[in-house]
Amino acid sequence: MNKKLLALYGLKWNPFSPDLPAEALCPSKKLDSFCWRIEQAQVREGGFALITGEPGTGKSVALRMLAGRLERLGDVMVGALQHPQSNVADFYREMGELFRIALKPHNRWCGFKALRDLWLGHIETTTLRPILLVDEAQEMQPRVLSELRILTSTHFDSRSILTVVLSGDGRLTEMLSREELLPLGSRMRARLVMERATVDELLACLRHLLKTAGNASLMTAELMAALCEHACGNYRVMVTIAAELLAAAAQREANHLDEKLFLEVFDIHSRKAVDAKPATPRNARAR
Repeated sequence: MNKKLLALYGLKWNPFSPDLPAEALCPSKKLDSFCWRIEQAQVREGGFALITGEPGTGKSVALRMLAGRLERLGDVMVGALQHPQSNVADFYREMGELFRIALKPHNRWCGFKALRDLWLGHIETTTLRPILLVDEAQEMQPRVLSELRILTSTHFDSRSILTVVLSGDGRLTEMLSREELLPLGSRMRARLVMERATVDELLACLRHLLKTAGNASLMTAELMAALCEHACGNYRVMVTIAAELLAAAAQREANHLDEKLFLEVFDIHSRKAVDAKPATPRNARAR
């Protein structure tokens, strides 16, 4: 959204954009508790943590908020895996880039040893474990997940030299229940299950988005209630609908967003959908 349209509603940024600043993100008590456990325990003890939930329930936002809190700790080495689909060789290539160490993917033993030596040196200096964050972890190959488990443990599996937070949908949970990944699934020290939000939780999030963006009264109370009821407990659905309404209001240069706009915009969409359906042949109806 350009500056002219932002100025129209007195907004500092688009409250429904995926790329929101950190202060616009709204943590739940459950998420705050999970982040606290990672900050206070796992960065010193290492090990695996897991974030799961249906699409649109806030897993990626949770991981982003956790990353921001970890980076504020200081003396913490944080890396985020960008290509979870990698094979083992490419996994080592990316790990080398993340932790700024030259690795030779064709020599897995040297890469394995170099990463462990780097992490052990960091622990001895700061007492804090390096951290690896993985979004869309359900896309990771089982061989890579097994390699990661072995890479992070030492002293006959009694000591973990890396903190790993995996985030993914239900396919990740199913994957971790497979026989070959049971050793990894049993190592999850902290778990956060992102569930469908209640209407009150959606409403609190929507109010926070509007307030931090600079215009708490952008939407009427009736429209906010309608949005939360139609979102079916899904944050992404709520934000997507709100973004469409904001664009429609800006196009019309409306003073604010209300329930009338909601009905007009989505009534038009429903009519288009009906018009787009192919007509049923008369003889088919007769049958």
